[in-house]
Amino acid sequence: MNDDLAALSARIDRTNELLQRMLAEVAKTPSTHAIFVDAGYLYAAAGRLVAGTEDRRAFDVDAEGLIDALIDRARTIFADSRLLRVYWYDGARRRIHTAEQQTIAELPDVKVRLGNLNANNQQKGVDSLIRSDLESLARHRAISDAALLGGDEDLVSAVEAAQGYGARVHLWGIEAPEGRNQAEPLLWEVDSQRTLDLDFFKPYVSRRTAPAQETAGERPTRENVRFVGAQIAAKWLAARGRDTLLELLPGHPYLPGSVDQDLLVEAEGLLQYSLRGQADLRRALRDGFWEHLRAQY
Repeated sequence: MNDDLAALSARIDRTNELLQRMLAEVAKTPSTHAIFVDAGYLYAAAGRLVAGTEDRRAFDVDAEGLIDALIDRARTIFADSRLLRVYWYDGARRRIHTAEQQTIAELPDVKVRLGNLNANNQQKGVDSLIRSDLESLARHRAISDAALLGGDEDLVSAVEAAQGYGARVHLWGIEAPEGRNQAEPLLWEVDSQRTLDLDFFKPYVSRRTAPAQETAGERPTRENVRFVGAQIAAKWLAARGRDTLLELLPGHPYLPGSVDQDLLVEAEGLLQYSLRGQADLRRALRDGFWEHLRAQY
């Protein structure tokens, strides 16, 4: 009998040890979040807020800068979590990428998912894509938190599917000049709600006042732009000091939205060339900025 009790006690000890190891591993595993953007909602609501219209042809959107700003905002909210990626849902004729969508798809940590666009320029199939991705990622424990930028009531089933597998879904909305631009049933289902205001979108959305003009001047090389990024970093570091640098480094390769916008404006002044819509040159600019800062650490 004593031998049996001793064997049972040993098995219990081994089981407890295994459980403690598993708990320790879970504690070391960082939380992961992803951002899900319904581009149709974003363009309509942000266009209405900043430019006074939902017509995409009437305003320009700096999608790269806006995506970086969304990533930066998520980093402040999910402070102890890492980004999986940004999912960007939009519509296109026969699901063929437009030039803008192709540029967005080439951005790091961004996945473009396309539904159809019908004859009335209405998206079809986007909500089902969001549900499929949310449910799959939650089911496989790939994410613990989802930031969902959208407003359609059809997204309720996507929220419920993700929550059913233990993920928390946080609804992000865009300030509405009048009333609401998100369905109440969607607001009821999510775990938290946040509203992005006019000041958030102003740097990235601008109304077209005239036909687009060709960018003046000769297009600079990537090396020239990288060098300008390093120049601005040196000036930035001299003005703000090492402590600010240490605060910035954990966010690499992303820059806070305000820093990124200041970098862009100053670089355009030095280059005498617009970098809007020039994704490769903007990446070179950031690369030069980061390379100088990291060399000083």
